[in-house]
Amino acid sequence: MSLGEFELIKQYFQQQSGAPGVALGIGDDCALLTVPLGQQLAVSMDTSIADVHFPADGEPDLIAERALRVNISDLAAMGAEPLWFTLGLTLPDADPQWLQAFSQGLFRVAREYGIALVGGDTTRGKLSITIQVHGAVAEGKALLRSRASEGDQIFVTGPVGDGAAALAVMKQQLSAASMMTDYLMERYYRPQPQVVAGQLLTNFCAAAIDISDGLVADLGHICEQSGVGADLHLERIPLSEAVRQLVSFEQGIDWALSGGDDYQLCFTVPKAQVQQLETLVSTGKIVAHHIGEITAGNGVSCWHNSNPVVPSGKGFQHFGGQEALS
Repeated sequence: MSLGEFELIKQYFQQQSGAPGVALGIGDDCALLTVPLGQQLAVSMDTSIADVHFPADGEPDLIAERALRVNISDLAAMGAEPLWFTLGLTLPDADPQWLQAFSQGLFRVAREYGIALVGGDTTRGKLSITIQVHGAVAEGKALLRSRASEGDQIFVTGPVGDGAAALAVMKQQLSAASMMTDYLMERYYRPQPQVVAGQLLTNFCAAAIDISDGLVADLGHICEQSGVGADLHLERIPLSEAVRQLVSFEQGIDWALSGGDDYQLCFTVPKAQVQQLETLVSTGKIVAHHIGEITAGNGVSCWHNSNPVVPSGKGFQHFGGQEALS
């Protein structure tokens, strides 16, 4: 690399100071962080690899935005407030223009969600991005996958299937008008972590997860960890206007069920608490679509107008299955 590791970090990533809870940030062997009183630390880490999780030739600022946003989505799924993150960046070379744009995109998202970069590492190799996020949630209030019960109602916070539709456009498997293409690229590179929704849901939600691998796969994680089943009503699943115009209902639903990359929240609410959710929806504080219910069985069952349906896909799988951009 033309720049040494420390020079690279100082020039492009040591741009924040005075962030809440940061006693010592970038520049020493460790960051020193103070967790808010009465709250628990929520930690998640994700690695994105070029041409598997994002196109290597994508705009570097958008690659950075996507990498941080999808990690913040994990905090949203726990009902946590984003606080800090670390960055592990592997680069084939230290291209100043690429690094400048990448860091601008990264800090753009950091400012939007009030999350501070407090450390990391750089190395040379195939382009990959590892981000670890840290957030805080009140003790005992975190949203978990393991608390769903029979009779809970299942909701999603917004349209699903857009991520897979965007991928189809990127792989030239689907053509779309420029307006729709712009919308789908925005959904792919700039997914909106449902942070506010997650924090509101801590007051009454039973279980939650963000939709990264497809609705069936991710709801299946809730079912497995809670020891329950789920009935999904496909006619209720929200699809965006772009997906509805571009493809058939069947294709749109297939993308929703198994496409992934949507980063909406899928969550369950006990019947007795549904009124609390409806109040939030009616006052515009949260968006929620009722798509099914938790059952006493196991696994996810899909229904369309009371008829059973077998999904064609299993969702994104990191090993031994489909890869996002292969």
